[in-house]
Amino acid sequence: MTDVLRAQRVPLPPAASIRWNPSPQQLRELTAKMPNARLTEFGNYDVQTEVVSRSKGSTYIVTDHPEQHTDQTLSRQVGSEIARRQDEHIRERDMVVVDGYIGNDPKWRVRARLYIEAAFANIAGMQHWLYFDNEDQGGQGWDPELTVIYTPSLEAPGYPNNRVIAVDLDRGVTRVLNSDYFGESKKGGLRMWNKLTDDAGGLALHAGCKVIPTQRGEQVMLIVGLSGTGKTTTTFTRQNDSKPVQDDFVALYPGGMIVATENGCFAKTFGLDPKDEPSIHGAVCKPEAYLENVSMTEDGAVDFFDTAYTQNGRAVFRMDALGWHREADEQMRVDQLLILNRNENIIPAVARLSREQAAAYFMLGETQGTSAGGKEEAGRFLRVPGTNPFFPLRHEQQGNRFLELLDSHPFEVFLLNTGRVGGPPADEHSKKVSIAYSSAVVRAIAEGTIEWETDPDFGYEVAMSLPGIDDVEVLQPRRLYERTGRGAEYTSIVERLRAERRDCLAAYPGLRSEIVDAIGA
Repeated sequence: MTDVLRAQRVPLPPAASIRWNPSPQQLRELTAKMPNARLTEFGNYDVQTEVVSRSKGSTYIVTDHPEQHTDQTLSRQVGSEIARRQDEHIRERDMVVVDGYIGNDPKWRVRARLYIEAAFANIAGMQHWLYFDNEDQGGQGWDPELTVIYTPSLEAPGYPNNRVIAVDLDRGVTRVLNSDYFGESKKGGLRMWNKLTDDAGGLALHAGCKVIPTQRGEQVMLIVGLSGTGKTTTTFTRQNDSKPVQDDFVALYPGGMIVATENGCFAKTFGLDPKDEPSIHGAVCKPEAYLENVSMTEDGAVDFFDTAYTQNGRAVFRMDALGWHREADEQMRVDQLLILNRNENIIPAVARLSREQAAAYFMLGETQGTSAGGKEEAGRFLRVPGTNPFFPLRHEQQGNRFLELLDSHPFEVFLLNTGRVGGPPADEHSKKVSIAYSSAVVRAIAEGTIEWETDPDFGYEVAMSLPGIDDVEVLQPRRLYERTGRGAEYTSIVERLRAERRDCLAAYPGLRSEIVDAIGA
């Protein structure tokens, strides 16, 4: 059935007019005409959108086989009705086509297309920066494997917030109705790419990638984490003059081979400080960058710390805007993988995981919810399998594939807490895992300079000493709780986490038993 549907490529519905692959300058000029686009002090445009985060509750997989997916689905008949309404809407609209590649490795790259209303040209401009360039210039004779058809001005009555994102994996098309948030374009293509990667024997990782020079040679590191956990910050922090390869999504294939996806970065801007993140700040402030929902004054001054409209301000820029990065087309194999966990209690700044523990914590995907997931996620404690909220198949496939890939090319796996230990900020006894601490952890992992001992409660290894961190309570939270007279609270949290983790993994009946058993009794 899938092969039959694949052969039935979805043609672009006719429109009042179509601009095929406008230049960056033309996309900028179209953006300037938008009533909600404002010119900033940096010479780039900031667009204030009505939708300020991704719409998970409005996202459905189009299928007649819901048992093949963990996430919510709708039938092909319903999907066809959504397509019909959208096609009718497009007939009276001016549209823009942006063609490019997801990935640039000749063997693995995927032809991708965005088809969007010209009135929302900022989304087209942002997507253009993330695609790898199409040397054939795309156009009507080009045959994309993946297509996102995007109509922000069309409501979808009957769906949450009158909005729907209908994902047809078999035909390689995602239809977005009634969202003007750029993330639906970016994730629309990558979600479908997830499926292609899985079909090819790989694993799509919501991860950054960087290369760190050390005395024992270059270390290639993957940083896995949900939005808001510090993935971008960790990727771009320059330990030993390290260089970023990729910010958001990579594919991991047998033998440890890494394939990048995007030629740019979709970065969170809230709290962006040139002292802590000079590279990202510099790239965001260039004229060619696109800003989304960043607060600014009437005279164009930008305030990255104002949350009056949303904390989920964003920016898109090309990787070369950083002035330093490693080209994504170089063959790379992973040495270390970091699983980021933004926590506030007993997770240490770093823990080293065994093979089975690595797959278990990868599946647990624990973190504190952030604004990136919208109001329904912000502030909540979340578990997202594989830390990949865009994997469109059954989630246990990620855990099993992770173990297979780890066996094909053994690499070290670490759990990092990028939040706090000992409680929330209001707790006077708590301590922040600062950017400087996290950077020291990453450097020490790359250089192999951490002394380890086994944690008696969770069985993973915790640091006895780590160059750059002289506070052992950040490395071993048990000591903080004991010193502050909260030993019973620590024990209670340990028991609760064990039980919750067992229940979480038990919810995936197809998950390999050694992964489930790694959490312990």
